[in-house]
Amino acid sequence: MTSGAQRSWSLVGHVESKAGDVIMCNPGEMHDGEPLKPGAGARGWRILYFDPALVASEISQEAHGELIVPPVARDRRLATLVSRLFAHVERDRPDTLAVEEDLMRCLMIVSQKHRLDGAVTSCASPSVITAVRRLEDAPEMPISLADLAALSGVSRFQLLRGFAREVGATPHAYVIQRRARLARQYLASGQSPSEAALRSGFADQSHMTRAFVRQFGITPARYQAAIA
Repeated sequence: MTSGAQRSWSLVGHVESKAGDVIMCNPGEMHDGEPLKPGAGARGWRILYFDPALVASEISQEAHGELIVPPVARDRRLATLVSRLFAHVERDRPDTLAVEEDLMRCLMIVSQKHRLDGAVTSCASPSVITAVRRLEDAPEMPISLADLAALSGVSRFQLLRGFAREVGATPHAYVIQRRARLARQYLASGQSPSEAALRSGFADQSHMTRAFVRQFGITPARYQAAIA
């Protein structure tokens, strides 16, 4: 949830959110959190991360197809449930039943009222969709901007401009984000930080650590300790 007006980016372009709105990001989307106006004052947000596999598993019991959500929901009932969920998980000893119940109720509202069913990518240009899919499919594999542009059927300039406009980040920034998420999967499976860095496509462990901290706000070592 956000406590101040700001911008978010997705494959539908930039959107604006206000205090009390619920911000939602699909897997792979970027969120920059820029204020709407320079010097607009402090703004902030609280974030809960849900494993996409968990969400997909739960949603599949109620509806078919992938759950695609809009960047911002102005829904008082959903906002109230999200606030309650935060209150539960921030306690020293969270009530598991209460957490699970409010989480399921949030997913139920999102699935019933805020589902886009694939509309996110339908608004993007074919070249950008092709580039995103390549970076999603094999983020650990190196690729040049020239190769990515050739694959997408446009010039490097056209791809860079279109990608930044429609996704809200450059291809390089996007693939670094994807590599950080891939590294998190390897870390969660018990691999060492050095192994995770190598397998997810980073130049070295320190490069992965910097990207991991920017993306998740925690070092790889602390992440592994937290989930152990």
